[in-house]
Amino acid sequence: MTADLLKALIAAGLPCEHLEVNGDGRHWYATLVSAEFVGKRAIARHQRVYATLGDKMKTDEVHALSIKAFTPDEWAALKQ
Repeated sequence: MTADLLKALIAAGLPCEHLEVNGDGRHWYATLVSAEFVGKRAIARHQRVYATLGDKMKTDEVHALSIKAFTPDEWAALKQ
């Protein structure tokens, strides 16, 4: 798994205004901004991201993924 492939998988399944992915090939860190997160708690946001990966988490192609998921308003507030 590469950062570009992981980013493409997430982007294909979840419209994001901002998407960063980095890691060492086993442990990944993703920062996402999506309107789909509005009104959702953190666990639901993470589940939505995991859903874009399908079986990749189960088969250990993605061993660990740390997620920071923001709504556009939350992201804008962080950038001020």
